[in-house]
Amino acid sequence: MTAQTLSAMTATFPSPRLLADVGGTNARFALELAPGRIENIHVLSGAAYATLGEALKAYLALPDVAAAAGLGVRHGAIAIANPVNGDYVKMTNHHWEFSIEALRLEVGFEVLVVANDFTALARSLPLLADDQKRQVGGGMPQAGAPLGLIGAGTGLGVSGLIPSAAGWTALLSEGGHVSFPPMNPEEVAILQYAWTEFPHVSAERLLSGVGIELIYRALVAQRGHEEPVLSAPEIARRALTGDCPLCDDVIEHFCTMLGTIAGNLGVTLGATGGIYIGGGIVPRLGERFDRSGFRARFEEKGRFNKYLAAIPTYVITAEYPAFVGVSAILAERLAG
Repeated sequence: MTAQTLSAMTATFPSPRLLADVGGTNARFALELAPGRIENIHVLSGAAYATLGEALKAYLALPDVAAAAGLGVRHGAIAIANPVNGDYVKMTNHHWEFSIEALRLEVGFEVLVVANDFTALARSLPLLADDQKRQVGGGMPQAGAPLGLIGAGTGLGVSGLIPSAAGWTALLSEGGHVSFPPMNPEEVAILQYAWTEFPHVSAERLLSGVGIELIYRALVAQRGHEEPVLSAPEIARRALTGDCPLCDDVIEHFCTMLGTIAGNLGVTLGATGGIYIGGGIVPRLGERFDRSGFRARFEEKGRFNKYLAAIPTYVITAEYPAFVGVSAILAERLAG
């Protein structure tokens, strides 16, 4: 039995706390009834609601949630796929925009914390159990060293954890928007195609759901013959079933490109504690990711090959890890 589980059994909150993880496609909600006891999880489609406030109130009105909430929810924390600087938030990959204070008043909370989703996910990393992550390749983590975090989904999230005497500090990073660096002639050709659609090609343009579709279009253009228009989920499905060699090439390029950006993050942060991979895409690739060129590309840093080879890389397999991180952020706010 872990200390967290024991804590959840012996302590309760005066009222449940709302936790949310809001991405460009879906909004995930839960109630934390006691420390570490996260229940009543529901996933709502962002497209179904005009505002985040409407989605939040719809969640709170669900029968099981209303019953668990009892006299009501007073405190909440939201992890959101967007920079959070000040009171006003306008999502990059979704139409929602809001004032944090106005949202707090709309839902009747005493305290509402909003944080970048990868800042929250980063805070969860030291709390992940062994069965909530899967190591890909070699390397051993150095205790007390920085951790890196990267994850592809609707966009490309990047963060990290820096240790200090007072605990961990999560980086407020927008590293997914660094310029994409091609590493071979094939990637140069993909970049050249991407330039026909975008004046600036960031890593996120290629390492995301729409990025998989962009890589597919680039490879189709290179081959010079017609192929069906496919969505990212369909490209991944065909790659995993072996039905489409072209789709498998797309996924291979995606994995190796991700290795480049993850390796860059490793040397930039000195993340000898490990690089963690989250987001919605990589965990679904499973063994296909493990046998891809990701790890070889991660280590491909010339004179720093041995440095990168010593850094472990992990795929986060926990279903809702951001809840753990945003709970920690809320707990700190309430304790302060």
